Parts: sequence; C-alpha cells; structure tokens
Amino acid sequence: MNLHSSWKLGTVALASVALLAACGSKAADNKAKDKTINVAEASNLPSMDISKATDVVSGKTLNNTNEGLLKFGKNSSLHPAVAKSWTVSKDGKTYTYKLRQSKWSNGDPVTAQDFVYSWRRTVSPKTASQYAYLFDSIENAKSISSGKMAPSTLGIKALDKYTVQVKLAHAQSYFNELVANPEFYPQNQRVVEKYGKQYGTTSSAMVYNGPFKLTGWTGTNDTWTMVKNKSYWNAKSVKLNKVKFWTVKDNQTALSQYQTGKLDTMTLSSTQVKQYKNNPDYVLRPTASTFYIEMNEKKDPIFKNVKARQAISAAIDRDQFVNKVLADGSTAAKGLVPTKMQYQDGKDFASVAYQSGTVSYDLTKAKKLWQEALKESGQSSLSLNLLSDDTPAGKLTTEFLQDQLQKLPGLKITNQNLPFKTRLARSEEGNFDLVVTAWGADYPDASSFLDLFAKGNSLNNGKWSNSEYDDLVNKADVTDATDKKARFNDMVQADQLINQQAGVVPLYQQANGQLVKSNVKGIIYFPTGAQWDYSQAYLTK
Repeated sequence: MNLHSSWKLGTVALASVALLAACGSKAADNKAKDKTINVAEASNLPSMDISKATDVVSGKTLNNTNEGLLKFGKNSSLHPAVAKSWTVSKDGKTYTYKLRQSKWSNGDPVTAQDFVYSWRRTVSPKTASQYAYLFDSIENAKSISSGKMAPSTLGIKALDKYTVQVKLAHAQSYFNELVANPEFYPQNQRVVEKYGKQYGTTSSAMVYNGPFKLTGWTGTNDTWTMVKNKSYWNAKSVKLNKVKFWTVKDNQTALSQYQTGKLDTMTLSSTQVKQYKNNPDYVLRPTASTFYIEMNEKKDPIFKNVKARQAISAAIDRDQFVNKVLADGSTAAKGLVPTKMQYQDGKDFASVAYQSGTVSYDLTKAKKLWQEALKESGQSSLSLNLLSDDTPAGKLTTEFLQDQLQKLPGLKITNQNLPFKTRLARSEEGNFDLVVTAWGADYPDASSFLDLFAKGNSLNNGKWSNSEYDDLVNKADVTDATDKKARFNDMVQADQLINQQAGVVPLYQQANGQLVKSNVKGIIYFPTGAQWDYSQAYLTK
C-alpha cells in the first residue's frame, strides 16, 4: 500500500499522525456516552474507489467501512468476514468461499456477484487500477490487464448467490492474505454505474458493507466521519457510534491537547519521542514499510546509468538520518524489503538478503561514481528537483537529503514539499526528478515489495527495469510458487539485485511512537495492509 499512501497498501503520507480524541475530562465522559473517537491524519482522504485507491489513508478508511471475504486481526491473523467458510483444492489452484447473508448500507444484499463484478472491474484496462497486478495469479488476469482478453474471462464466478469460486493460474501460498485487502472487496455494480466518474469521490457517492459508513466527506475537505453501520452483519459487536477524522499536521498542537486531556492518543514527532519514550503512555508502533527514493529514468536519462543511482545511494548517511534527524524509533533500511515481516525457518528475510555495501554511507565512493556517471552522460553539472510531502517529517527528509546529495560534484537539489494528494498525483504522472515515497506491505510477504518493480507494474513510477530481476520475481510467483525454500531464495536474490543496482534507494523502515491514554481500548493495529481496525474500539469512560 502506498505510503504516500499500501494501503495496501503499498502509499502513506510521511509520518502520518493517528490521533484519537476525547475533549477534556468532562468531554471524556460524554465520549463514553456517545461513543465517539476523534482521529487525526497528517493528510486528506484521497479516494474511496476500491479499484483505484492506493494510499494508506484511503486504505484505513476502506478497511473500516467495507469488508471482503476475509479480514486481518491481531498480529495479521486471518479471520472470516463476508465469507463464513472456505475450501482450497489439493493442487492449491481453486478456492471456494461460502458467503454469509449480509447487506450493503443501502439495504441491497451482498452477493457473490458483487465480488465477481468488483474483481473484473479492477483488472479491466479501462479502470486503470494500479493494483491490478495483485490479481495476476488468478486465471486470465494478466491477459485481461494487457487487453488481450475480456474481463468476463477472469477466473472468478458465482456458483450461486452466496458461493464464490476462484481459479488460479498457478498456486499462490498467500492468496488468502491478498483477499483480506481492500482491493479485493466487493462492489455494488448498481451503485458504481449510478455515480459513474463520481463513484468513490464523496461519502455519498458510495455504499458500504463494513462496520462503519462514511459521512461528511466532500472529496476535498479536511474532516470525515465514520458512523456505525447498522446494516453490517456483525453490527452488535461494534462498540463505537462514530470515528471522526481530522487533518492535523502540527505535532506540538497535538501534544498540548493530549496533555490537557483533549486527545486520547497521538503520534509523536522525533523530538517528542526523545522526551516521552520512557513515559508509561508511550507505545512504539513498528510498520512493515520502507521509505525510499525513486529516480525518474524516463524524465532524467542519467538515472539509466547504474553509477548515478549507486552514487545517490552511497551519498546518504542513513544511520545519521534515523538516529539524529528522525529519532522516532525508525531504523535504517537494510534493503527494499523491511525487517520482521517474513521469516523462513526462523530467519528474517531482510537479514538474510542484507548486503551492507548496497545501503552503506561512503561519500568518497559516491563522488567517484557520480563523476563517472556525469562524464558518461556528457554532462558536467545537473540540477534536480526532490519531491516529498509537506508534513514535518517530509520537510526534515528533503532538507537532510538536499544537504547530503549536494556534496556530489556538480549536483544542485531543489526541494518541493507538496500536499500529500498533490505529491501522490505528481508521482503517478512521472512529474518529478527524485521523489521520496514509501510502501507498506499489503500482506506479510516480500513479494508485496518486489512485485512493484517487475516489468509493467504501474506503481513503478521511476521506471527502473531489469530482465534478471523480472525472471526472479516470476520464478517466485509462478515457477517456484509451491516450493517454499526455492521461492524464498528467488525473492532474496531479487531483493539483493534491486539493492545492488539501486533501482530505488531504500532510506528507512518507519516506526511511529504514540502516547495512548489508558481509557482507550480495543484498537487493533497490524503492521501490514490498512494497519488500523476500529471495529472493536471503545472508551472506558
């Protein structure tokens, strides 16, 4: 999920703030009665179109207002959702899901056909979904996405009103982890067609089958509210009446409100983490996300030169950045794939794939590589724009990188810090030289990151490409899909290759420090996918 955003993924805004508020001690009593939690985000909500949303703010909202076949719980465990049960064939290629009887917020029944329609819509080239690649393991999905076959040929069908059958082109060990993500949620065809291009652009141009309904979102405003969805099949388990989101960028204001009892929980800035990391209210939230730099090879041909990319990577002192600048619990990246996400025989994937020389600070080496790249490209100097979010962490990041990169001979960096939604659009359009972006795993598997940079993936905004890398990713996804050891090794080699080639420049793995009041209970956090689930949250007073 895009952390300019994956959700799922995936994209998140830099250092997004998750603040749940009650207003003072008296207000806290009221909150317990009206069962409302206020949540602050660092960025506005970009989209509620299940087929098109790619960012973490949208993912979080979709995850709480809609529901798929399965859902994630604590520690990323899988649980029944719209599907009350399922079976998998012996060859691992046919999944059959039995649906419970449930309703959309407009009263329509949620049926197997809603899943068929949704998945076909997402893989259709007309939709131009950046997440269509997640469906690649399904029969005919790749041919449909490339325009060679009709969406109706996708390997999903409704056996009856409440039975969904999915046929895969090849076995995929993590398929159920995929279907728990918002991209695989059902969509009501009647509602999609009713609103057309306006579908998912406002809270009223949408319908919901999850614990909450979205209200008060115009598509551009800074606030939006999730209210309890009485039509939800498990509404009796939802304890809150409302979750209200506010766009908040100033951590100091949030801290002041926390201290005066107006906020129940807040995300700390790096300076605040230093002050409060020993506080009893402090909680560190690790994420399965990597922040990295993409270099635009299409716009700036110098980045097709591996030496130029390697120079950018070697010029950055990641340890100094995470320890002295961010200082928020984030750690220097070992590579593209984050740590503590996937394991094989007790071994952490990122640690197995780690090669120190690919992400190590070496300014002498960086200068040499950059000078050689300039000479080979026939240039003596270069001016580039560095794009990022306008959040505090985004500004800290570009300021630090500007200082680091301008130590390379003949390189001038101009920073551009833009609102999250604008920066996201610029990234997708390829309107940048260098961009600081991020991806959060949609599911606990290295392929969630590695697939991003395989040939043809629309989320590869920098357009780096490597045939050997593509072969390794394909082997992991197809040839060795059922061979656990071989698949793991394929992905390790792919991660090492993209790091060696500096296809992207990994910076750090994000962690968020929070202060949480003792009366806030039941919020479920998981490091992959949409990350937050408020369906079980409540206030004790």
